[in-house]
Amino acid sequence: MSVSATPDVAPVRSSGILLAFRKNKLSWLGLGLLLIIVFAAVFAPLVAPFDPLQQNIIMRLKPPSAEHWMGTDSYGRDVFSRLVYGARISLIVGFFAILIAMVIGSAIGILSGYIGGLFDQIVMGVLDVMLSFPTLLLGLMVAAMLGASLENLIIAIAITEIAPFARIARAPTISLKSRDFVEAGRALGFSRLRLMSLHIFPNMVGTVIVMSSLWMAAAIRTEASLSFIGLGVPPPVATWGGMIRDGFETLLYAWWLPVFPSLAILLTVLALNLLGDALRDAVDPKLRSE
Repeated sequence: MSVSATPDVAPVRSSGILLAFRKNKLSWLGLGLLLIIVFAAVFAPLVAPFDPLQQNIIMRLKPPSAEHWMGTDSYGRDVFSRLVYGARISLIVGFFAILIAMVIGSAIGILSGYIGGLFDQIVMGVLDVMLSFPTLLLGLMVAAMLGASLENLIIAIAITEIAPFARIARAPTISLKSRDFVEAGRALGFSRLRLMSLHIFPNMVGTVIVMSSLWMAAAIRTEASLSFIGLGVPPPVATWGGMIRDGFETLLYAWWLPVFPSLAILLTVLALNLLGDALRDAVDPKLRSE
């Protein structure tokens, strides 16, 4: 009897995701919050009532009012408008940094786990060194070397997340490479690249996606931290971390400057974590069966 070379793990269906959302009511809150934030970022020119770069010294440090919902900063710029445009930077950095880290990290992890031996030991040693650095410290070092810009910020944060993705991809690869469908593909003469990309990776993609949603929240926190210390997107571009830094010295008499961008970061991270919990339930067969 011949053995099929088709993977024997069923893909995650939309019904499984819906079931996970029904069981985890808070996931709807996370999805709703994330959709609102994404909508505000995409349609920022329509949502923001003012130009985020427009200065009006006469209106500087005005508290929240009917005209300026979240007050104004030390240059008279509307805080709400800058908050909306700042969502663009946070989401762009978080999404593309995690996407790059996911592709590179997963490829390294699968390759290391599949080849094994000395190559695996060397790769894991390098990854252990990267993981020994705190994420923020590693991102700070890379960002300081590359300089402050949007592209460099994405690269810096992506580098900090490559090692965790590689670790996540390596473990299932070691167990999957000895499964029947991989052995059958190897017997049929399939190349290593085909086995790793079309037979091993699809069986771990659910876990990778779940971790992507969770680590995107970490990437947004890192972006805000680097912007706070001046290694993010340079001013006058609105970023949440930069807004917190600008309002740090005026906290006692202009509380709205650091508070509102801090709340924006809190809600975004909360939304991604709640959504990640639901996706985890959808891809984990043990949790789905409970």
